[in-house]
Order: sequence, then structure tokens, then C-alpha cells
Amino acid sequence: MEHVLNISKRNLIQAATAATVTNLLGARGAFPEEGNIDMSTKTIRADGVVIATQSFGDPEDPAVLLIMGAMASMLWWPEEFCRQIAAGGRHVIRYDNRDTGLSTKYAPGEPSYGFDDMADDAIRVLDGYGIEKADVVGMSLGGMIGQIVALKYPERVLSFTAISTSPLGTDTSHLPQTTQAYMEHSEAGASVDWSDRQQAIDFVVKDVGMIAGTAHPFDEAAALAFIESDYDRSGGYLSATNHFMLSGGDGFKGRLPKMRVPLLVIHGTADPIFPVEHGEALAGAVPGSRLVKLQGGGHELHRQDWQEIAAAILDHTKS
Repeated sequence: MEHVLNISKRNLIQAATAATVTNLLGARGAFPEEGNIDMSTKTIRADGVVIATQSFGDPEDPAVLLIMGAMASMLWWPEEFCRQIAAGGRHVIRYDNRDTGLSTKYAPGEPSYGFDDMADDAIRVLDGYGIEKADVVGMSLGGMIGQIVALKYPERVLSFTAISTSPLGTDTSHLPQTTQAYMEHSEAGASVDWSDRQQAIDFVVKDVGMIAGTAHPFDEAAALAFIESDYDRSGGYLSATNHFMLSGGDGFKGRLPKMRVPLLVIHGTADPIFPVEHGEALAGAVPGSRLVKLQGGGHELHRQDWQEIAAAILDHTKS
């Protein structure tokens, strides 16, 4: 039986690499404004949890908090993408979820936290920056965590943008499900030795290729270079597999229609993990929501879609 977040433990790998790295390592300077954007690093320690963060832009600008998906560090929000949003007059903050990147890690197979705690981590990040309210953006599992944040802490959320995700606490059994090809690939993840650098990297590279859409080419060489760097920065992906074991969000069943935070849904029409009907269902569940479809987009943040995505976020978060 699926838990309330609509991701079974067996298939949580489907949300593991929440944004493909296609063209992630392309030429710098794609956006001229980037050169004027400051970046800083902050480590937040609260309630026994260490959360590694980075911010872009002027702290006096309205804050945009980015929440990434399962097994994915904050680096899966590409730096240039963050800078592009910051260039629009936003203070952009990205952070490593627990068991990823440089944040607190737990013994493999023994996570002492759940999805509700990950939602609380988002608030810990805002508190660490002294931010009372922020526009929140979440992708894949991060989009579900963001839904919890918006419902649990509406006084802290100015707006919410959900990318490539599925409606929280909602029966989605009637919607198109993950493609068979991806399901078979996902199940193969159970045989990967996640403590083995090469096995883990090879699987994740294949994963991001499979979640790519049809509109843009997949750059395997760029994906490999990024994933190797991310793996080494994180000290491996073994602890990140704890995300396969998480549960929570049980108190939010049927509550989406009561969400009062302005919602923008962005979804690729060729998403093999959460078909676009999931984005449509989320937008339809929350009154006043807006849906932006990325034609041919997969379960990814493709470089060639950044401008459209960033523009939609900037428009949604304007005062």
C-alpha cells in the first residue's frame, strides 16, 4: 500500500535523481547578469541537525527557498539556474537534505527521521537565515515536502512552486503511472552496491538519462562529470539510500483543497516518473493554481528549459 506521499518504498528510487544534469556543465556566462550575483555558504545547526546551504543574490531581496528531491544534494539545483533567478531580484537559497551532500548523515538503513522532519528542515533553513517568509520551490520529492511546508507552515510561505511532482495525500491510482521501462530500471537499483563508487555512479548516470524528456538531447558526458563530482562531495551515496525507507505526511490526507498559499505547478509533458497528469491533478486540487507545461520535458531541469522555468517562478513570486 502506498503511504500518503504516493511513493512506495520499493520505488522511491523513481524520485531519487530529481533533476537531470543534461548540459549542467555547459559554458558559464549563459546569463550575463550572473557575474554580478554574490554566492555565500552557511552551515545551519539546529535541533541536532546540520544543514549545509548556499545562497545567491542580495539578502535584502525576497527569499526563494529551493527544496530538491530524494537522494539529490542541493547541487542538483544548477548554480547558473540559481543565479538566473537571483538576477531577477531574489535571494535564492538551496540546501542539502539530510543524508545528502554535507548535511547530517545517518547510518545506512537507520534513518531516525521522516518526511515531516524534512519539511521542518526547510523552516530551520529559513530560521537560520533570519527569514520570516519565503517563496518555496520544490522538485519531485522536494515538491511533496514543499506541499507539507505550505500546509503546515502557511504563515512562513509566500507562494509555492511545485516541479515534476505528485499531489500529496491524494489517491492517484487512476492516473497514468511510472513507465514500465523506468520501473524495470528502478527495480535494478536494489542490486546496486551503493557503497561502490563506480556502481553507484553508473546507475545514477543511467537514471538521469532515463528520466530525460524528448524535447532536448541528453549529454551523458556532462552527466557523468557532474555525478562524479557530486558523489565525491557527498562522500558517497550510501546514506542517501535511507530516503528509500522514509515515511510520513500522514496528517495531510485530503488537505490540498485547503491550501491557501498561491500555487504554481510546472511539469514536463514527457515525465516518465510522474506523468503530466499528476501535475494536472495537483493544480486541479488547489483553488486558483496555475499550471505550466514544458512540452517534451522530462523529470528534469534541462538547461534549455531554465529560462521558461525561471521566468514562471519570477512571475509567480513577484509582489
